[in-house]
Amino acid sequence: NLCNGIVRFIIERDPHGRFQFAPLQSKSAASLLAQHPGRTVLPDSVVLVDDSELFVKSTAALRVARRLRFPWPLFWIFMLVPRSLRDLVYDFIARHRYGWFGKRDTCMVPTEEIRGRFLEMN
Repeated sequence: NLCNGIVRFIIERDPHGRFQFAPLQSKSAASLLAQHPGRTVLPDSVVLVDDSELFVKSTAALRVARRLRFPWPLFWIFMLVPRSLRDLVYDFIARHRYGWFGKRDTCMVPTEEIRGRFLEMN
C-alpha cells in the first residue's frame, strides 16, 4: 500500500511527467540496474535513475521530492542531514510499512491516462 500510495502521490504532483515507474523485479528495472554494477539495491528500496546516475533510499526520495510541485521541494533541506541518519529513518519506515499501511497482493493497474508513465507498459 505504501508503494502504490507513493506512486500515485508522485504522479499527482508531477504534472510534467518527469518520472516513470517500474517494479524493481521487472525487466526494465533490471536493465537500468545492470548499468550500475556493484550497486546493491534491496527490493524494498526506492530507486531513482537520474541523468544515468543511480540514487537509492532517502537520497532517491529527496531527489524526487525536489522535482515535485511546491511545497515538496522544501524537503531538500534534509539533504543536510548525513545520509547514514536519513537512511536509518528510511529503513525504519521500510521495516514497519506493512504494519502501518497494510499489504496488497497486487500492484495498482494504471489507467490509460497514466499508462505511459510505467516502463513495463511501454
